[in-house]
Amino acid sequence: MSKYIQAIRGMHDILPERIAIWHRIEEAAREVLAGYGYSEIRTPLVEVTELFKRSIGEVTDIVEKEMYSFADRHGDSLSLRPEGTASCVRAAIEHGLLVQPQRLWYQGPMFRYERPQRGRYRQFHQIGVEAFGLAGPDIDVEVILLTARLWRRLGLDSFRLEINTLGDSAERQVYRERLVDYLQARADQLDADSQRRLSTNPLRILDSKHPETQQLLVDAPSLMDVLGEETRAHFERLRAGLDAAGIDYQINPRLVRGLDYYNRTVFEWITEDLGAQGTVCAGGRYDGLVEQLGGRPTPAVGFAMGLERLVEILEQSGFAPERRLDAYLVAVGERAEAAAPTLAERLRDALPRLRLQSNCGGGSFKSQFKKADKSGARFALILGDEELERGVIGVKDLRGESGQRELRHEDVAAFLTEML
Repeated sequence: MSKYIQAIRGMHDILPERIAIWHRIEEAAREVLAGYGYSEIRTPLVEVTELFKRSIGEVTDIVEKEMYSFADRHGDSLSLRPEGTASCVRAAIEHGLLVQPQRLWYQGPMFRYERPQRGRYRQFHQIGVEAFGLAGPDIDVEVILLTARLWRRLGLDSFRLEINTLGDSAERQVYRERLVDYLQARADQLDADSQRRLSTNPLRILDSKHPETQQLLVDAPSLMDVLGEETRAHFERLRAGLDAAGIDYQINPRLVRGLDYYNRTVFEWITEDLGAQGTVCAGGRYDGLVEQLGGRPTPAVGFAMGLERLVEILEQSGFAPERRLDAYLVAVGERAEAAAPTLAERLRDALPRLRLQSNCGGGSFKSQFKKADKSGARFALILGDEELERGVIGVKDLRGESGQRELRHEDVAAFLTEML
């Protein structure tokens, strides 16, 4: 016997018994986003590698170590997308969408080569939002309120919101120099990753999880000390908007995010329910990225949320999926089996949202009835040759107390409409 093939490590199948949770999140997100006037966009899974190098930053962990990149037959370097913002910006520029403000959203798989662990996979799924052409803090407030509404729609209340401001590029450069001066004098006390980042991406050291490095950062210079009046005003208006909406938050001066394109507002929604991988949604403002990728200067803000982490949190909360089927059609007898498909189609025509499964493959009445019960359907519809001759169908309530009855074929749809 040949060895069976398994899925690639860190890439998982989503099986039928879990898909209802995914649908719940996706449907809730679609409804909430429509309520804020966002339109869906779908971009390719594969892009030219240069797109991510220019947007994410060549010295980020994603570009240096985590991208799935390969040369195609013409020698061009291509990559599976590791995140969605760069692709969305590329598409918006390419198709001329940025002549006016745009509110866009997307969903789908992303890919990063990293050590698989709880809440972090090599293929993972995100829902992302990008708003273009709006410079004020009001749109920053909106995207945060949007996520808060989604949590309420999903019945999730264990998240905390952390916010920060990264200032503009000139302010960050001043701060970078101060931070590097401080850390270089203490370089021997830094962990290995932070020592490497000191010469490439020193702001990422602020996000280090290494306890000794975190302790060293307690007395480090603060970005807040170099912010100009305009940046401070933007941040204060963001805070005022969240306060007015009753959104609790914490200011985290160490929150920098891992991608080079962010400026000013950054935020994360965090839970304690997933251990170390507690960030379920993160984003911020990236006003320079459109121009950096060849478009005209365009302010922008967005976020992405990890669906695997939301699925796990919903499972922990005791989420119970809806019943998969409304009815199961049992057909016993040669003539009944021949008539069953037509009857099922008539019911589906009459009730377009009816979830009806017909028995296929024959079997005794007892075996078919077991299948009906196992399917989770609310009702068993029973058709035998005798019922067919009399123009009736048996209807048995498998989950409730309405018992069993016989109905004429033309009355079944009305009964199901009333009961379901």
